[in-house]
Amino acid sequence: MILLVGHHKGGVGKSTLAVNIAVEMQRLGKDVILVEADPTVHTVTNWARDREENGHRYIQAVQMKGNLRTSLEELGGKYDVVIVDAPGKDSKEMRTAMTIADVFLMPFQPSQADLDSTAGVVETLSEALDFNPALKTLAAMNRAATNVFSTDIRESQEYLADYPEITLASTVIHERKVFKNCLDEGQGVVEMKDSKAKAEVQLLTQEILTW
Repeated sequence: MILLVGHHKGGVGKSTLAVNIAVEMQRLGKDVILVEADPTVHTVTNWARDREENGHRYIQAVQMKGNLRTSLEELGGKYDVVIVDAPGKDSKEMRTAMTIADVFLMPFQPSQADLDSTAGVVETLSEALDFNPALKTLAAMNRAATNVFSTDIRESQEYLADYPEITLASTVIHERKVFKNCLDEGQGVVEMKDSKAKAEVQLLTQEILTW
C-alpha cells in the first residue's frame, strides 16, 4: 500500500501522523518505508535517525523530490507499506504521488484556516482522480481540543460534509504532549505510556487498512 499524507497547508501535523502510523504498521508486522518528499524539511529523516540511535526498531526513511510516481511504484513492489510525507503546499511531489497512491490521508486542524484550504486540496484531488480513479481520500482531524465542551469537532464535520470526495475519519487525534515527545525521542506513541494517544493512532491505522 502507498499512503500519501498531504495538505496544501503546513503545520497540520503530517509528519507526526506519518511516523506514528509507520510505527503502528511495523508493530502489526508490516515492512514499512517512510518517504520524506519535502527537501527543505528533515523531520522524518531526523526522527528515523534518532530512532535508530536510541535503540528502537529500525524504520527506513529516505528523501525524494520532483516526480515521485516511478520511484513510489518501485518502492511499492518492495515494501508492504510506503508512507509519503508530502510538502505542506501544492507541490509536484504531492500531485505525482496522488497518481500512484492507494490512500490520500489529509490531516487538518479544526481551525478556520485549515478548513478554508480544503477547497484547494479538493481541486488538486479531482485532477489526480482522472489518472488514479481508485485513490481514496480520508481526512483526519488532528490536534483537536480535549475539552469536552469544544464545538470544533462538530463544526468541522459540518464543514467537510460539503466535500463528497473526502471521507472524514471516525478517529479524532487530540492535542497531547506525547505527540511532541515521540518526535523528540524517535518513537511512536504506541510505544509510549499515553494510552489515549496510543488508541487514537491504532484506530486511525485500522481505518486506513480497512480501505
